[in-house]
Amino acid sequence: MKIYVLVKQVPDTETRIKIDGAAISEAGVKWIVSPFDEHALEETLRLREKTQGNITAVSYGPERAKDALRTALALGVDRAVLIKDESYNPLDVGYAATALAAFLKSEGADLVLAGHTAIDSQSSLVPSMIAESLGCPCVNNVTEVTPEGSSIVCKKEIDGGAGVMKCEAPAVLTAAKSLNEPRYPSLKGIMAAKKKTIEEKSAEETLGSSAPPRLEIVSLEMPPDRPQGKILEGDSPEAKAQELVKLLREEARVI
Repeated sequence: MKIYVLVKQVPDTETRIKIDGAAISEAGVKWIVSPFDEHALEETLRLREKTQGNITAVSYGPERAKDALRTALALGVDRAVLIKDESYNPLDVGYAATALAAFLKSEGADLVLAGHTAIDSQSSLVPSMIAESLGCPCVNNVTEVTPEGSSIVCKKEIDGGAGVMKCEAPAVLTAAKSLNEPRYPSLKGIMAAKKKTIEEKSAEETLGSSAPPRLEIVSLEMPPDRPQGKILEGDSPEAKAQELVKLLREEARVI
C-alpha cells in the first residue's frame, strides 16, 4: 500500500504573531508541524506495521518547510517530498489543494492522511478538495482506522455516538485528536534524518498549465483589543442584577 501523509509547517501556538504589511512577520517565529498532522503521521506509522506499506510525507510551501519533513523522517517515514513554492500563501487553500492533488495523482496514492485542520488557516478544506480532485472518498475526523484488504474501515464520532464507514482505496482520511497518541522522534532518528534526501518539485512543475488563479491577500490586521470588564455596583444580588440589565439595555443594546 502506498501511504501518503500531508505535513504542514505552521507557527508554534505560543508564538506572538506580528503583522508586516499583508503578511505575518516571520522574524522570531518558531515553526512546527501542525499538531493534527502529528496524529496523521503517527497513524501512517501504525498502518505500515499492519500493511507493510510505504510512507511518503508531503509538504507544500517554501524552503523552510523542509524542517517539518525532517521531523517526519526522524519519526520513520520512508520518503519526503517538498512541493516548493516561495510565494506560498497559507490562505490560498485552493491552489495548495490543486498542487497536492496533482502530485498525489501522479504518484498513484492508495491512502492519504492529514490532520483534520491546520492551526494557521483553520479552513479544514484541503483534504476534502484533494479527494474531490482525485475522485475518491474522504472521511473526516476519524478516530480509528482499520485496513481490510483493499478496503479501509474508519470510525468517527458523530452526534450521540460513533459512525463506522467503509471505503475502497484510494481514499483521503483526516485525523481527529483522539485517533492516537503521537510518538516523539528519537535522537537516533533525528540524527539520521539530517542525512536523508528530501525530494523537491516546484508547484509550477507539478501543476503544469493547469495552475488556477491565485488568491491575493490585500491586507491583514490584528483583532481589536478586548474592552475592559466592569464591576457591577450594588450591595445585594438583586441590585447587581438590576445594574447588569441596565448595562445590557443601555450600553450593549442587546435587550
